[in-house]
Amino acid sequence: MASYKHILGIIWLLCCCYLTAAAKDFVVVIDAGHGGHDSGAVGKTAKEKNINLKVALKLGKLIEGKCNDVKVIYTRKTDVFVNLNRRAEIANEAKADLFISVHTNALANNHTARGASTWTLGLARSSANLDVAKRENAVILYEDDYKTRYAGFDPNSSESYIIFEFMQDQFMSQSVHFASMIQQQFKSNSKRVDSGVHQAGFLVLRATSMPSVLVELGFISTPAEEKYLASEEGSSSMANSIFNAFLAYKTEQQAREASVNNTPASKVIADDEEVKPIANVKPTPKASAEKTESTKNIQQKSTASKSEYSKATSTKQPATTKVGGNKTDAPVFKIQFLTASAKLSSNDKRLKGLQPVDYYVENGTYKYTYGASTDYNAVRSKLKSVTTKFKDAFIIAFKNDKKVNVNEAIKEFMRNKK
Repeated sequence: MASYKHILGIIWLLCCCYLTAAAKDFVVVIDAGHGGHDSGAVGKTAKEKNINLKVALKLGKLIEGKCNDVKVIYTRKTDVFVNLNRRAEIANEAKADLFISVHTNALANNHTARGASTWTLGLARSSANLDVAKRENAVILYEDDYKTRYAGFDPNSSESYIIFEFMQDQFMSQSVHFASMIQQQFKSNSKRVDSGVHQAGFLVLRATSMPSVLVELGFISTPAEEKYLASEEGSSSMANSIFNAFLAYKTEQQAREASVNNTPASKVIADDEEVKPIANVKPTPKASAEKTESTKNIQQKSTASKSEYSKATSTKQPATTKVGGNKTDAPVFKIQFLTASAKLSSNDKRLKGLQPVDYYVENGTYKYTYGASTDYNAVRSKLKSVTTKFKDAFIIAFKNDKKVNVNEAIKEFMRNKK
């Protein structure tokens, strides 16, 4: 008969094997933009495709060397051409948790500019943002069957980009949050000019089914930035900054997942986490004072379920949107403009005077909205005024108090309108 210690040893070994098998690696896909016959932007001495690949490989090496629980997948590791749809397919097939596309910016006609920026999927709200998307999307012109593959999308036609108004998906806030973390690292770690977080219609991000960002490391058309990005020191620094942001994001996501197992909310979001605006994140001298007020009640936060819908900050109205006094089955559209780690008072300066506002809680984060209506066109008309205060605000949808895919909600609205 086996000894008691021997039996315990077998049980311990079986438990370890089970936990190892059950554990799921965090999967990140790193996409080095351009490649092969597509050089991307070209500087005086360097090519974008080479800068992108060098930074992507260095980033991957950092993650592989320091994060044993992360699986790194590359869309390319050599100088080859990969079409935009295939890059997204690689990420989707791997069931990735995060997609990072690395690029280098440029301006035409010998114009110069400085700064690193990070982009998420959305409708470009300025001609400058649209120009960046056009340049990156022009890659499809290198693909033989691009007209069929991209359903007639013309990367040089402004009209083609209207489709991105309907592509604000469930990963928008996570993508913007990660983008802001990258920008903070570019500024503090790499000492680069912070060109902010932006949205535009990038085809490479369109089909990804996970939080996704596109990084513009700097301007190859500016000699000083070209020299920096092409150097070993510069490429290493930029890769290290993205890695720092990645590590912080992964740690935060894993902590939030742990909250599902009744981990206290105070363990999920750090006490010193600041409000994360949807627009460009730029700290101000008042940040520390405001932060104290906004975070002192974090210990009281509940571990709300992902679809929990909360009460308005400025009114006593119920979370359920009503039409004519009765609960409606029609989708309710709202404008999401701000996220915060703690509930804000109705007169908080960060709301910029926008009233009345609602909020809902998702993954332990308070998300603020404005302009509830079952009429999508009415909410869309309000979006323009909101974006004067919150540049990257976007439309979301709820149905029966649950957040739903806004694209499907718009389709339903159009069907009901007929």
